[in-house]
Amino acid sequence: MKLTFCGGAQTVTGSSFLLEAAGQKILLDCGMFQGSKHLRARNSNEFPYNPAEIDYVILSHAHIDHSGLIPRLVKEGFRGKILATPATIDLVSIMLPDSGHIQEMEAEWQNRKNLRAGRPPVEPLYTVEDALRALAYFLPVDYYQRFWLSERMALTFYNSGHILGSAITELTIVGAERTEKVVYTGDLGKSDQPIIRDPDVLEEADYVIIESTYGTRLHERAKQKEEILEQVIKQTVGRRGNIVIPSFAVGRTQEVLYLLSRLMRDNLIPNLPIYIDSPLAISATEIFSRHPECYDVEMRELLHSGQDPFMFPEVIFTKTAEESKQINNSPGGSLIISASGMADAGRIKHHLKHNLWRPESTVLFVGYQAEGTLGRRIRDGARIVKIFGEEIKVNARVVSVDGFSAHADRTELLRWLSKLLRKPRQVFLVHGEEDVLPQYAAAIEQELNINAYIPNYLETVELLPQAAPEKRTAKCFPGLQAWEVQKLWQEFQHDYSRRLELAILDEDAAQQLQQIAKELAEMRALLLEN
Repeated sequence: MKLTFCGGAQTVTGSSFLLEAAGQKILLDCGMFQGSKHLRARNSNEFPYNPAEIDYVILSHAHIDHSGLIPRLVKEGFRGKILATPATIDLVSIMLPDSGHIQEMEAEWQNRKNLRAGRPPVEPLYTVEDALRALAYFLPVDYYQRFWLSERMALTFYNSGHILGSAITELTIVGAERTEKVVYTGDLGKSDQPIIRDPDVLEEADYVIIESTYGTRLHERAKQKEEILEQVIKQTVGRRGNIVIPSFAVGRTQEVLYLLSRLMRDNLIPNLPIYIDSPLAISATEIFSRHPECYDVEMRELLHSGQDPFMFPEVIFTKTAEESKQINNSPGGSLIISASGMADAGRIKHHLKHNLWRPESTVLFVGYQAEGTLGRRIRDGARIVKIFGEEIKVNARVVSVDGFSAHADRTELLRWLSKLLRKPRQVFLVHGEEDVLPQYAAAIEQELNINAYIPNYLETVELLPQAAPEKRTAKCFPGLQAWEVQKLWQEFQHDYSRRLELAILDEDAAQQLQQIAKELAEMRALLLEN
């Protein structure tokens, strides 16, 4: 087995890892690099593999730093299947076209500059159309369902507790002497996070690829972050300023809304207008309502009592650009949630431009700010920043709350690893910054007595089989016919459910329905026979 670190190595973006095992080439995530110009340049580099040779992409969750290069992968020849949970597929169906739109707009902006400077035009990384074409390759796999990729390799998704639909990937690989398990955490969530369930605990793994975002830091207590939010709102509204929150459209926006609804319900903050100024966040919030299978008990009880923490009277969704502009004409005392979460693109830059220079306003960061981003510069104390080519003085109060992060902190990451009943032979630390990784690796080795390795970008490592063989059983080595039949049924379900939906919507559907019924009968006979 070989593992190549195509991204997410000593950086928190661009997560992508190529596993070559059992005759298969599996890509774990295919994320976009974000942050500094040096990192973003990697998005245009040639892939370190032939996209046409990749058998499967396994997507841990929908965030663009894990999914954002999938349209380019398809554009350059990938024709396999992209496996993800149903909720993740719903989210990428809005996020990837939105990313394609951003690529087109950035290329258009760059080409206007190039034209004036006499330089040749550039092509967008991919387009909206490229992103829509990529969606045809997605295949849903539910949590806890074993999906056979081949006669020797099976996938199981477990809940990672990061965002809606996020998953831990477990790959079971049957070798000549023993069965190996490779586990990729994706982004691991923290315990007791609102809305979604806590991360699942796995029993065993031979190799673990684990994220390291907060490998050296501890989050505030849940109550503490609510108290900070309450104080910031009261103080800023008292000064007639605005609270501007750069927030990821998926996950963070919904959690902030959840807490704001509770603070208002308990009369802890005034009823102020809350603008959700992100078409993507609006669509994502609608998708959240369609996936109660991801909710924790508290969220289910809240909905059962008739309360919707996403839709309450103070929330104003602004879809159009004109509605967005009107927000900056309103008097102070508003709360503005807008994307992107690191303030590097989108409508948030307009709101920062109109509020950073105002001493009565507050910029509240509720998520990780990667090195090289506008959000990181503001959070680290820059006194002047450039937005749309204009220098803006930072007079506003700047507050950062790590407790809103959807990532596990140092204690939670170590606790998750410690609960593996069989210690992994090797842990690979990814999705972390260079100064964090050595300290986190030392903690794993000292506190858990587990080997921790920090890979370099584009490094390939051999995953050697265990020297002492384990006895195989029929249970872990099913016959070729069994896995083929199961895979055929899984793909059949996906294809025909969509065909059935289209047929029902079609006025002249009788003939299509008859054909579908015939094929279902044939599939039933095949399953009974096998």
